Amino acid sequence: MNKEYVFDGSDGRVTLATLFGRNSQLIVYHFMFGPGWKLGCPHCSFWCDHYDAATAHLNQRDTTLVVISLAPLKEIQPFKKRMGWKFKWLSSFKNDFNFDYHVSFTPEQIKSGSLPYNYGTFKMKIDEMQGTSAFYKDKHGDVFHTYSTYSRGIDLLNTTYNFLDLTAKGRDENPDRPQDWVRYHDKYRR
Repeated sequence: MNKEYVFDGSDGRVTLATLFGRNSQLIVYHFMFGPGWKLGCPHCSFWCDHYDAATAHLNQRDTTLVVISLAPLKEIQPFKKRMGWKFKWLSSFKNDFNFDYHVSFTPEQIKSGSLPYNYGTFKMKIDEMQGTSAFYKDKHGDVFHTYSTYSRGIDLLNTTYNFLDLTAKGRDENPDRPQDWVRYHDKYRR
C-alpha cells in the first residue's frame, strides 16, 4: 500500500499499519456516519451490534476487527457510548481512506449523481455507504488490501441474518424495503 492513512481513535492518532496490533490480518467495517450527522446509520448499527462478541475469537485467528467512519471522533464517541459498544471505532475525517475505498463521496460526485460503489457506478445522491475491507500485513510490515465487499455483500457479518436464514420464514422482509424493520437496538418496542 503506497498511501499512509492516519486515523483518530480513543488512544490517539494511529496508522492503518498499527491497527493490526499483533495480528497480520485486519478487517475494517466502513460504518455510514458522516460529519455533522447526529446519529450513525441504523442499518450499520444493526451490523455492529454483532461485533463485540466476535472480537476475541477473531484475535485468536490472527485477525483484528475495527470500525471506521468519516465523522470526526468527537461525533462518533457519544453514539458509541449510547449503543454500549466496546470495539475499536476510528475516524478517517482527516484522510482519504473512505473516499479511496468508495464508501464516502465528494461533493462533486454527489452533485453528478453518479457514484463509484460496489464495483460499479450507481445513480444516487448520498454521501456515505457501507462496506467491508480486508488487509494483510506481511513480516516486513507491508500492508496489502486483499478484499472489499459492499451493499448486500456484507450480510455474512450479520449474525441475526444468519440465524433468520435458518428459519421457515427466513428474514421475512418487505421486498420493496427489506430493512424497514431495523431500528437501533434501544428503540425496538418490547
